[in-house]
Amino acid sequence: MQRIQSRAELAAALNAAPRPIGFVPTMGALHAGHAALIRAARAECATVIVSIYVNPKQFTAATDLAAYPRTLDADATLAEASGADLLFHPSDAEIYPPNEVVQTVDPGPLALRLEGAARPGHFAGVATVVSRLFDLVQPDRAYFGEKDAQQLRVVEWITARRTSAPPISIRRVPTVRDTDGLALSSRNARLSPAGRTAAAAIPRALKAAHDALAHGASTVAQIRAAALHLLSQHPELTLEYLDVADPLTLEALPDDATVNEALLTIAVVVDDVRLLDERLLGERSAS
Repeated sequence: MQRIQSRAELAAALNAAPRPIGFVPTMGALHAGHAALIRAARAECATVIVSIYVNPKQFTAATDLAAYPRTLDADATLAEASGADLLFHPSDAEIYPPNEVVQTVDPGPLALRLEGAARPGHFAGVATVVSRLFDLVQPDRAYFGEKDAQQLRVVEWITARRTSAPPISIRRVPTVRDTDGLALSSRNARLSPAGRTAAAAIPRALKAAHDALAHGASTVAQIRAAALHLLSQHPELTLEYLDVADPLTLEALPDDATVNEALLTIAVVVDDVRLLDERLLGERSAS
């Protein structure tokens, strides 16, 4: 696997790279969820490129940016073992050159609620860096996890509106979970043993909502109640929001709406760590 840092090195590598090119953009601290993305790209593409860049534009607090884990050597080992051909780990100056104007990309209407409301400016930062990386890497396919459903929808929205480059196919990869059901995240490493035990209630709450729907619950209020009942048994969790939305528009569904298909999102804080998890409920969801 080749490791490169500059745009010039990237351009030279791309000139020699066979297509199709699969691209996995990350912020590092790689885990088995990222490995699944890389393997998915490896299965479909002649060249697999992984980027590691901790994007300052998507952090709302400087302390969070400073605390984000940097584990480049371990990340390189995992990326190579999972099938990456090239690891691009640029500096801020390579992504946002001081002598160039990098326009902020509008993340669109799908970014207004949920994490967009909880973290103002976050999705503008995501949209801008993803667009920037797409311009530099010029992939044929890009791979994103379904765990961050809103981010995935925002990326799909901005990608569909790109007019200055060849089309990019956005590939969805299912969420990878640990043995206790918790979705894999670099944040999990910051949990205490007790916090980790409490956090495992999040996927159980998602399942409780799924089971309630499967066993006769029909309205948003009923599904919400099933999830809230389970979360309430764990006072260590501070619930930030529990949202039931249309999976395509991400618009909130009213409590009296009958659920045929919905995206359930739960955001909590435990051990001062903010965790997010989601599940598709209804007709297209898995059992």
